[in-house]
Amino acid sequence: MGGGQERVLPVLAMTCGYSRVTGGVMIASRKAGDILAGMWQIVAGWDACPRTLVWDREAAIGGTGRPTIEATSFAGTIGVRLKLAPPRDPEFKGLVERRNGFFETSFLPGRTFTSPVDFTEQISGWLATRANTRVLRSIGSLTPTDRWAADRAAMVALPPVAPSIGLTHRVRLGRDYYVRIDANDYSIDPRAIGRFVEVLATPARVVATCAGQVVADHARDWGHARTITDPTHQATARALRQDLAIRRQQQARSTRVHGDGHVVTIRALPDYDALFGVDFDPRPAPGAATAEGR
Repeated sequence: MGGGQERVLPVLAMTCGYSRVTGGVMIASRKAGDILAGMWQIVAGWDACPRTLVWDREAAIGGTGRPTIEATSFAGTIGVRLKLAPPRDPEFKGLVERRNGFFETSFLPGRTFTSPVDFTEQISGWLATRANTRVLRSIGSLTPTDRWAADRAAMVALPPVAPSIGLTHRVRLGRDYYVRIDANDYSIDPRAIGRFVEVLATPARVVATCAGQVVADHARDWGHARTITDPTHQATARALRQDLAIRRQQQARSTRVHGDGHVVTIRALPDYDALFGVDFDPRPAPGAATAEGR
């Protein structure tokens, strides 16, 4: 993960039921937003989506036995059906489970990975040249590639608008001007302190908005317990602190304190004139006679 840090990250695999073509991608977490982002990346690569998405009872997809709101919205936007496997029935989605075992025995041994991007690139190349081109007896001694054209022709075309993916967060920005996404802290423009900010974390970016204006845009860090700071945000915070210090100094100079410690209000001089009925206006009152007019 860079900086001497290593993590064990999940990998999302999708297998087509008819052709047995498999896609795989490493994802940042097992949260709904990241899982759906991985699904969208795979189906976008296919430029089509199977009419039914079969899932086990993954907590972020349907851990209670019913699809979550995020998963239902994703399937509804694409226009496909989402089907959950019965409880304690791993054979229901045995196609994917067998592919996972194949990954562990044929892809992972002897490989090293320098980053999540490197992992995804390696598994994508291996799937295209090895897994999806081997002969399978279960489909009549054909390869998944041989059946791919017919399988894809029966799929649903992708919608013109992408579904909602990624991690979302809404929070009132605190004085430290940082928000936490997936165990990492990202800086936000300090001028948004005290206001609500909307944060969207995709696999690649973390973008925050306030009242429709972008107040932060970071590359997403897949590490753990890190602090990501924009130098512009630091400079803005420094300027705001200096302005606050100047205002406090000005306020202190314009405030008098009594001997017992309480603040003495500084009144404007015209207030005392009005209190004692003194009028220093040199202009004569309306209707008064002047020396020349007598």
